[in-house]
Amino acid sequence: MQKQNETPASTEISFLNCIDLSNPDTQQSVSLLKQACLDCGFFYVTNHGISQEFMEEVFSQSRKFFELPSSEKMKVLRNEKHRGYTPVLDELLDPDNQIHVGDYKEGYYVGVEVPEDDPEAHKPFYGPNVWPEDGILPGWRQTMEKFHQQALGVARAVARIIALALDLEADFFDKPEMLGHPIAVMRLLHYAGQISDPSKGLYGAGAHSDYGLITLLATDDVYGLQICKDKDAQPQVWEFVAPLKGAFIVNLGDMLERWSNCIFKSTLHRVLGNGQERYSVRIPFLKKLYSLTFQPDGLVCLLNFQAPIMQSFYFVSLQSQRFSFLFPLPDCLFCGTQS
Repeated sequence: MQKQNETPASTEISFLNCIDLSNPDTQQSVSLLKQACLDCGFFYVTNHGISQEFMEEVFSQSRKFFELPSSEKMKVLRNEKHRGYTPVLDELLDPDNQIHVGDYKEGYYVGVEVPEDDPEAHKPFYGPNVWPEDGILPGWRQTMEKFHQQALGVARAVARIIALALDLEADFFDKPEMLGHPIAVMRLLHYAGQISDPSKGLYGAGAHSDYGLITLLATDDVYGLQICKDKDAQPQVWEFVAPLKGAFIVNLGDMLERWSNCIFKSTLHRVLGNGQERYSVRIPFLKKLYSLTFQPDGLVCLLNFQAPIMQSFYFVSLQSQRFSFLFPLPDCLFCGTQS
């Protein structure tokens, strides 16, 4: 069995750019990020302002939840607002290859807290969270709410560098209709130690790309995440992404690839189990679904000379068989056109 944090044998390792959010040389950060976005859409973010001690506490609290008896976890089963617990095999990310079973992982969804009497609460992905009883996991809710808020701050800092890499104003993604009030559903994930076998369609998480703007991923020191830089290659080449202590792994989503007119990459990725338990926390950031047809006034139309690559309607699968959307988006972030 592979030892913890040992480099997987006989496999490719992808070396990602590292963006230091404390770096005073903004242009250097923009250059490194832009290179990563053009190459594979994945990069590390370090010195992001969340202490290592607190990140370790988040992982400790996550383990405590997943160690609960199944009967306790099922009391907070994921609801129609996509809050709560998802059992092993509940999700299926790659139906073409996962013929017989779903993902060998369990999870827990935490979203932005919206009270039941709030006008927004009737919309999908808005509403109150569900929480384990405080008597069972004291302080668990407070830890997760704090981390969720701090991670949103990291996402906004990264988005400012992305905006500069696109020759936009640094605060472009801070607007209320963008990341000012985003959908940001944090997912605690636990891979229990099954060994994946792609030849049999067995995965920790099947191959997929993310549907939002960007995703932050914090992980322990167990290998598992793989990326495929060219999804059309035959055969596909998969490379492991090495865990980096204290860092977030950040990847671009389909929405940002779309808005950059496919210049920036939303890359296929998956998780393979190697027999070890693995824990991670992922937070995709998606602009509000009810402002997706906004006209981006004041944008410099850098890509007006290009025809939009994608159609004006874009189907987003929200990684669940219970919910899916079909909604309009601007074809290009720079010109806001729709075909």
